[in-house]
Amino acid sequence: MGAMSVRTQSPEPPESSESPSGAPHRAGFACFVGRPNAGKSTLTNALVGQKVAITANQPQTTRHTVRGIVHRADAQLILVDTPGLHKPRTLLGERLNDVVRTTWAEVDVIGFCLPANEKLGPGDRFIAKELASIKKTPKIAIVTKTDLVDNRALAEQLIAIDQLGKELGFEWAEIVPVSAVADQQVDLLANLLVPLLPEGPALYPEGDLTDEPEQVMVAELIREAALEGVRDELPHSIAVVVEEMLPREDRPADKPLLDIHAFVYIERPSQKGIIIGPKGKRLKEVGIKSRKQIEALLGTPVFLDLHVKVAKDWQRDPRQLRKLGF
Repeated sequence: MGAMSVRTQSPEPPESSESPSGAPHRAGFACFVGRPNAGKSTLTNALVGQKVAITANQPQTTRHTVRGIVHRADAQLILVDTPGLHKPRTLLGERLNDVVRTTWAEVDVIGFCLPANEKLGPGDRFIAKELASIKKTPKIAIVTKTDLVDNRALAEQLIAIDQLGKELGFEWAEIVPVSAVADQQVDLLANLLVPLLPEGPALYPEGDLTDEPEQVMVAELIREAALEGVRDELPHSIAVVVEEMLPREDRPADKPLLDIHAFVYIERPSQKGIIIGPKGKRLKEVGIKSRKQIEALLGTPVFLDLHVKVAKDWQRDPRQLRKLGF
């Protein structure tokens, strides 16, 4: 099996996150790549400890570069979550792939997420080949969803991933099995990413979890709620734009209310009924679910006003893509 190094337990984690005396502080960027639905956003959320990237059981839901920030005494790890790289079918697909490649060239370390419960496929090879062409950046193979397989299947997957690097002529800096859902080895992963960052002071203030503008995060939460239950029918046809977020006037200081007006855009009139549901039931559920999450994110009561609009074939129209923030 050669000199494959797989980390399955902590390299003696520090008692607390205090930096060992005299060790330099590190700060830098990591990005997780992998096929759609490889567990990238869930892992980001587990590392940051708060929901910042949207997660849905369906590919292509992270449209924006959501950055989660892990604050430690010895380091600041900024996670750049790129959309899944895929063979583009539309103009939107091509733009997403360009975003991915640009991001890879600019980060300090790349984590390639490969689900433990799925054999390596053409999609993984496609990404690994692209990774092989980025010479300087260290690459960690992260085997996700380990809670879904037994030890034997996991061992086979680890060997296959090691081989994949050898075939393409590069060495993984580390191979780490993790389960974000069961919170296994997530801290270990952070401990392995940190030494690969450059030395330097923190790049973001302590309280920051993400540098996404709040409006974009709110739009993502609404989009995630809107996808629930209609995944099969409208996987990529939904975009959300928050038109405005304004504090309600004439409210006492101890009872603030934030008014949020947002549009859910779909591609065809026939999809409107699916999103709204019989007697508006679906849209109402979307509103209730996303409002709770928005209130948790912003820490303030929210009045959410949702409307559904048709933007014909928006994924193929550069003007509309720009308008919808792509």
